Amino acid sequence: MSTAREAALAALQKWRTNAAWSDAALNAAIGRAGLDRRDAALASRICYGTLQNLALLDAVIDAYSSTPARKLEPKVLDILRISVYQLRFLRQIPAHAAVNEAVALCKKSGCARAAGLVNAVLRRVSEHPDALPPLPEGEAERLSVLYSHPKWLVELLLAEHDGAFVEAFLRANNAVPPVCLQTNTLKTTTSALLQTLTEAGFDCEIHPALPDALLCAGGDLAGTDAFRNGEFYIQDAAARMAVLRAGVAPGMTVLDACAAPGGKSFAAAIQMQNTGSIRSCDLHENKLKRIREGAERLGIAILETAACDARQQSGSYDVVLADVPCSGLGVIRKKPEIRYKEPAPLENLPALQGEILSHLADCVKPGGVLLYSTCTILRRENEAVAEAFLASHSNYSCEEMRTLWPQVDGTDGFFICKLRRSL
Repeated sequence: MSTAREAALAALQKWRTNAAWSDAALNAAIGRAGLDRRDAALASRICYGTLQNLALLDAVIDAYSSTPARKLEPKVLDILRISVYQLRFLRQIPAHAAVNEAVALCKKSGCARAAGLVNAVLRRVSEHPDALPPLPEGEAERLSVLYSHPKWLVELLLAEHDGAFVEAFLRANNAVPPVCLQTNTLKTTTSALLQTLTEAGFDCEIHPALPDALLCAGGDLAGTDAFRNGEFYIQDAAARMAVLRAGVAPGMTVLDACAAPGGKSFAAAIQMQNTGSIRSCDLHENKLKRIREGAERLGIAILETAACDARQQSGSYDVVLADVPCSGLGVIRKKPEIRYKEPAPLENLPALQGEILSHLADCVKPGGVLLYSTCTILRRENEAVAEAFLASHSNYSCEEMRTLWPQVDGTDGFFICKLRRSL
């Protein structure tokens, strides 16, 4: 039977070689290994934690290895990375267990010849688990290595914010966020849901700032009867706040122009008390299938889906939700591999975002709302796009423009801009 470490290693190798999303690769590895709940949690923590700290882990390896990390065989480097992560960040695991498991992984992975090097490096690391490796002197370079974010991103952030703010953001991205659950008030109440999940052994609490929401420490929430019965769906507080700001109400007509994976459509339907109509669109039919399945589970009857480019929408709606394609750099704390995107293609996003926003402006009724949102924190995709839109659309005014930050708001990094069409 495979171990938690083997599952984590397999997922990381799949990510490295095939650019697979880590969550999909990890879920597949856990399933193949047949891990129980405890080992599955350990595999997840090792996999995500390693991805969150790659640059720092490589710097630690360089400090204690006679062979630099960049010259090590990729399989061996992966084994060292997950093992150094355990030694530095998972102190509940005995050092000797992490070292011995790493040596065993070398032999199981066909890298027995590297077992001696791996053993030597990890024993040195275990003797100095809190010692930082040598770090670059420049602020951007130091933060890039210390928090394992690409230098280009750190430089962009430092150009817009002070160093302490940026460092707090990078640190928050490497923390383990709670899971935010939205109560389906069409079927239950938040207090009843809290009691149900607590009795099932989950560590949950009422969200301190968001109505009808819970924060949960994790676990297999999708495996609960409450989830199967449609009593809640999983959605970050920031996305739910965007729908609240849009002001959707019972009886309205709503267009969710870039709807996948469906959370905003679900939030709108529940807020509308299942009356009115919602058109949920996305380019890909397979994503729309998931939205329909989610709506059926939640008992939502006012939602229809359509495969459609947001730049080809038509109709007239009280509210149009435009959660446009973006760099995704606000959700690094949940999808750590996003930080490793190539920067060049991201530079083209503002033009696409502006094009979508301009087209959707014609789909809003006079007096209606166009809600522009992204899950990124870059000004060029957020304020700059909104400001350019307002400069070219005199029939729109801005009622709210705000960026949410994980270290400030406890949410994903997220941008909300509420635009009102004049009567």
